Amino acid sequence: MSNFEYILSSLPLLTADFKYAEGAGFQTVLDEIRRDLSEADTATVEFLLRGFDDGQLDEDFYAAALRHRNRFIREYFRFDLNLRNAKVRYLNQELQRSPGQDVMTGENPDAPDTDIDGFRFTAGEFQEAAVVENALASTDLVSREKALDDILWKKVDDLVTFHYFDLEAVLGYIAKLHIVNRWLALDETAGRERFHQLVEEVRGTFKGVEYTEQ
Repeated sequence: MSNFEYILSSLPLLTADFKYAEGAGFQTVLDEIRRDLSEADTATVEFLLRGFDDGQLDEDFYAAALRHRNRFIREYFRFDLNLRNAKVRYLNQELQRSPGQDVMTGENPDAPDTDIDGFRFTAGEFQEAAVVENALASTDLVSREKALDDILWKKVDDLVTFHYFDLEAVLGYIAKLHIVNRWLALDETAGRERFHQLVEEVRGTFKGVEYTEQ
């Protein structure tokens, strides 16, 4: 059985300026998490990590994600699919291409697991469509990316509401840490701000737990 309380109370790894400790990184944190997970929960974490690799994000992946037994996985990648399709549609409009070009719909009549209409999945209602559209309209690329990550961060918050010591909380932490890691690579100052935000959120979950910044 996974020891979720221990995993979450041991996070995050902190340094004075919110960088990883020397020799540590995203993979180091993942290794610490995996150490106390059950085999089944580890498999779910690995599925989430696959979704961070753009090379994995084809129709087969999303079909599997939207049929996954874990609610966080289903809803996170439903949002991810909608977000990616929104970006594609925006790019199509800017480049005056066909509106549906490269949009992933899930239509594949030749797939063996399709339903009668030839659909393997549906992205469903995209409640964040308007705010994503506003973010995409920004002419400043950095501001655009920050705004989109803010939307994703809030979505993760929504998905883990009332989840404190369970697999969903761990998955949410990893999803946010992935955002932090990306910004540490792109913009160190912005990355540290994200890291600080994540630290404060974790601390708020564990009131009375002593943390030491090294």
